Amino acid sequence: MKAFLKVFFKTIFLFIGLLLAGCEKELDFKYHDIEPILVIEGSLTQTGAEVSLTLTTPMDEPMNREHLTDAEVMIADLTSGEDFALAPDSEGVFISDVPGIEGHSYRLTVKRGGEVYTSESIMGAEVDITAMEFNWIKMPYDYVAVLQVSFTDNPLSNDDCYWLRVYRNGEAYKWAEINDMLSANGIINEVMMTTRMDLDEEDEGDKLEDGDVIKATVVPVSREMYDYLEALSVGNSNGPRMFEGGFCLGYFLAAPITAKEIIFRSEEIKYF
Repeated sequence: MKAFLKVFFKTIFLFIGLLLAGCEKELDFKYHDIEPILVIEGSLTQTGAEVSLTLTTPMDEPMNREHLTDAEVMIADLTSGEDFALAPDSEGVFISDVPGIEGHSYRLTVKRGGEVYTSESIMGAEVDITAMEFNWIKMPYDYVAVLQVSFTDNPLSNDDCYWLRVYRNGEAYKWAEINDMLSANGIINEVMMTTRMDLDEEDEGDKLEDGDVIKATVVPVSREMYDYLEALSVGNSNGPRMFEGGFCLGYFLAAPITAKEIIFRSEEIKYF
């Protein structure tokens, strides 16, 4: 792990602005001043399914995250031939406790307002987060806490892709789409810039304080989903279309999720 960090930080001082600025944004759909568009954000994991339905908001109005419930939502297991309906919970998110199965293909179907929207996804293999730690590095303007998340990758397959999401006290913090180009001996080490040491000079969106609970999750994704996330991270489009049928934004992902938590304690972080 230390060998990897040495190589990485020799490079980071030359390219940090270009390499990392674009891949740590929140998921941000481009909502232009047109008629509201349906946004479907669906996931199926080893514990069940969640599907959120919302509408885009004109750029000159406050973001509306109210969930829509006037729809029929169904997930079909194309491998077993079984299907199950999802019902909205108290917050308006469609849910089911039917777990996804590794290797099975699934289709999400949403029916609303006379339109039908469908998307398919294959459930990949679960990964293991092997390590998660912070290190202080000296930048020209301050010390910065760099988070490294290490997780397993199948060395026998190529073009494996993953979605790493980091949460701060339960709220979305940063994310990155990752492929296996930098996999070594079956391990991928992903590094993210987080908070600077001088919190008075740090933006609220990046600031980490002592006691903050930092949670990382990793899921395997298809190359299509990777391209979709990459387009969003660049910020100049909503990515390739992920649904057939009526036009909408969003995605459907069947994938086992792996999570690991640590507590941010600035005095315990080692200096690199």
